[in-house]
Amino acid sequence: MPQLLLELLSEEIPARMQPGAMRDLERMAAERLARADLTFNNLAAFAGPRRLALCVDGLPDRQADRVEERKGPRVGAPDAAMTGFLRSAGVAREALVQRDGVWFATLDRAGRATSEVIAELIPEIVLNFPWPKSMTWGSGSLRWVRPLQRILCLFDGKAVPFSLDGLESGDFTEGHRFMAAPQPFRVRNFDNYREGLASRFVVLEPAERRRRILEGARSVCAVRGLSLVEDEGLLEEVSGMVEWPVPLLGDMEPRFLDLPPEVVRTSMRTHQRYFAVANGKGALAPHFVVVANIEAVDGGSLIAAGAARVLTARLADAEFFWGEDLARPLDSRLESLRGVIFHAKLGTLRERVARIEALARAIAPALEADPEKASEAAHLCKADLATAMVGEFPELQGVMGGYYAAAEGRDPDIVQAIRDHYRPQGPSEPVPTAPVAIAVALADKLDTILAFFSIGQAPTGSRDPFALRRSSLGVIRILLENKIRLPLREAIEASAFDGEGVLAFLADRLKVSLRERGARHDLVDAIFALGDDDLVRVVRRVEALSTFLAGEDGANLLAAFRRAGNILEAEARKGALTKVEAQRTQAPGDEMFLFDALAACRPQVADDLAREDYAGALAALARLRAPVDAFFDGVLVNSPVAAERDNRLALLAEVRAIMGQAADFSLVSG
Repeated sequence: MPQLLLELLSEEIPARMQPGAMRDLERMAAERLARADLTFNNLAAFAGPRRLALCVDGLPDRQADRVEERKGPRVGAPDAAMTGFLRSAGVAREALVQRDGVWFATLDRAGRATSEVIAELIPEIVLNFPWPKSMTWGSGSLRWVRPLQRILCLFDGKAVPFSLDGLESGDFTEGHRFMAAPQPFRVRNFDNYREGLASRFVVLEPAERRRRILEGARSVCAVRGLSLVEDEGLLEEVSGMVEWPVPLLGDMEPRFLDLPPEVVRTSMRTHQRYFAVANGKGALAPHFVVVANIEAVDGGSLIAAGAARVLTARLADAEFFWGEDLARPLDSRLESLRGVIFHAKLGTLRERVARIEALARAIAPALEADPEKASEAAHLCKADLATAMVGEFPELQGVMGGYYAAAEGRDPDIVQAIRDHYRPQGPSEPVPTAPVAIAVALADKLDTILAFFSIGQAPTGSRDPFALRRSSLGVIRILLENKIRLPLREAIEASAFDGEGVLAFLADRLKVSLRERGARHDLVDAIFALGDDDLVRVVRRVEALSTFLAGEDGANLLAAFRRAGNILEAEARKGALTKVEAQRTQAPGDEMFLFDALAACRPQVADDLAREDYAGALAALARLRAPVDAFFDGVLVNSPVAAERDNRLALLAEVRAIMGQAADFSLVSG
């Protein structure tokens, strides 16, 4: 079946925008093809430094003919309404049919050629493409990420003609900017397109560019007995910067290895997009891998030498900053933070440090951390923001503070806390594990959340400008992964803010976290409704409840809870519910059976919950299943005798109350 091939050739597309552009192109094409009633077999997008491409296989030659029914005015509507409907539908009044007092028109729509639809569909995609940033150029009005130079658009091997801001589509494209012959070449289909690019030094598929970079970098390192320090994020970025990747090994001056390794790697990665290299012992080696975009006639020697000169200049600056920063004590930097505004409504960074310091000291005992050490580490945790090194390498805040604290001979626990207090900044970064580091990291994140909530800056929808969701997930991960029993209400009350809404916000983020791990959000609600703010305990209770409800006893007991609740709510609405204490009847039967079962269950559940044996508490509740079932089968709850009715309703209230100690079962769905 016919194939659609599209390529939008432009000046260099930023690497960070390419993955999103591929997804957006696939989404927009699929949506518009579906809207045009055009089916397809496969659809795939490709992105590189200069081009964004799309291939759609299995399209039909033309749209299918279709019959549409259009609803018109009601019978008896004014003539003007009828005239307007007939004009818009393009039918005569005699062609209308009446159904249920409404006029309907049946319209036969002949399918259009797919190439005609594409000629309208592609310009619509280009004009509405959601680049994070776009630009105009020359005298035109078209917006694109960078100046658009050429549009290739083929359907079934033939060019699909259309014009965009004076740029005509066609069946030509270009190869590598420097290595290929300057003239464009004609394309007939996707295979011919991909092969034509490859013969002109362009690798189309991002995955193939990544593979070549990784394998080539490993290979040039292995020749010298070295190993590549692999970096998935950098690999992704560099693969979007080169069309024909050629990894080269470069050398740097060994003296720079006296700098902290994070400085060397950051300078390579962030400023130059070079890969670091390790020696046989796993330590940084005085080498790097740069990925060129051409095959040089000298094998890349000049490119590697030029890259080394640029890196030397960067590292020489870092060497100077390192020496300058070490010349001053870390705590002497704190005065500078008085002049740095954290937020217009939240004061300076120095004021923020004071809040973190007080909160870290307050929560330290619950974390089995030394309060004095926690306070000192918090006092110094932001001091490196005023250093020259962090001014040049903002990514190293915290890390450099740890190095400077260590150089001053400070306690290792304090050094570690300063280094780790930003962690975790993402789902893959490890959490702090040392008690003092945990205290400072939690204080830092909780202060951030509480501060912005206090000025009405809670996240809304997709907006989260202060990354409060990330901070909250950091709090959750630190507590859960370290199994820390910190009551969050106490931590919030120890802060400088009232914390309105923060506990609910953290509970919501816990639901998100647990849902990603396969837990049900309604079970989290059912546990949080008990007022428990110990996240470790909440998770254990959710896990026990999930296991319990997955079994037959749990499902049946939940049904009994709901039945009891429905009866009690109905009686409450009638005003007939009297609060009385359930009594054991004298006559044998199911009512007495349930009373005795409740009497036995009550202390067992309380004891199990006190010992945090949640599976045991739920197992004790499960033993109520038989007496509750028997009660509903054999007892008339709404007895005409008032005393009997009140006692039976009291028994059902007791069932609900005992179950409510384990979870709020009214919030469990399904």
